Amino acid sequence: MNYTIVGKIINTHGIKGEVKIYPMTDDIERFSDLDKVYIGDLKKEVNLKTVRYHKGFPIIGFKEFDDINQILPFRDQLIYVDDEDRIILPEDHYFIYDLIDCEVFDMDHNKIGYINDVLQNVSNDVYVVKDEINHKEYLIPAVKQFVKLVDVENKRVVIDPIEGMIE
Repeated sequence: MNYTIVGKIINTHGIKGEVKIYPMTDDIERFSDLDKVYIGDLKKEVNLKTVRYHKGFPIIGFKEFDDINQILPFRDQLIYVDDEDRIILPEDHYFIYDLIDCEVFDMDHNKIGYINDVLQNVSNDVYVVKDEINHKEYLIPAVKQFVKLVDVENKRVVIDPIEGMIE
């Protein structure tokens, strides 16, 4: 079975076993549509009991946990859904976790680095490309003008940078 990351448990919330989630999805309301998720590397299956939102973060209670001490070991763990439950993205849209660690090349096949992070802005995302050889980071706007190929299966991105973008 394949899984998709939808969030990360960043803290407990109260003493009744609820957790605060850092959402790794554009639509945080999607947690309201879920019945079950998987927690951590071992993918422990848990069923959602309650979902509410507070200051832009989902607060989730699980049927399996009703005490803060039961949920504490799962702090800082990722939350997954079955791939069959993940949302379908429009063409030329990608999950951030699929982009992380993609190698980035220019149009002449020179390796620039790898995607270390994706900054989400109102107008467009920005890929943070880390160059370990030169110890630099480059910010590449995720627009068709600069990003020419995204191949998440082979973890490869090709860009056409303008002068000054990569120095």
